[in-house]
Amino acid sequence: MSQQPMRGSRLGSESFEQDTNKNLSPRQTCSYRCANDHITEMIFSADAEIPVAWGCKQCSLEGALLDVNGKQAFETEVPKTPRTHFEMLLDRRSREELEELLTERLGELKARRARGQADATNS
Repeated sequence: MSQQPMRGSRLGSESFEQDTNKNLSPRQTCSYRCANDHITEMIFSADAEIPVAWGCKQCSLEGALLDVNGKQAFETEVPKTPRTHFEMLLDRRSREELEELLTERLGELKARRARGQADATNS
């Protein structure tokens, strides 16, 4: 007997099935556009119910389904950025009021430190 090396393949790494003479189910390609004008194309089965919105692959915003003419089913918009604490303060008070409160609180803090008390707030 001759010494021939054993031939094999890695488990699950490749398929030995051939795609020749196979009839694939009918498919349709749908395009989605997000607020950043990214186009995402998805392939669905011909008899599948097509969703009107799909997540963008590039920026993860929601994209709207495009019709044959390239028009969107609905307008997409860039999400609002969260407001900072300072912006919410400005909704309730003017800058002058905030400056006045700041100088008042700093004066109280300096007086407490001059007396040798800790910086803890009053309970």
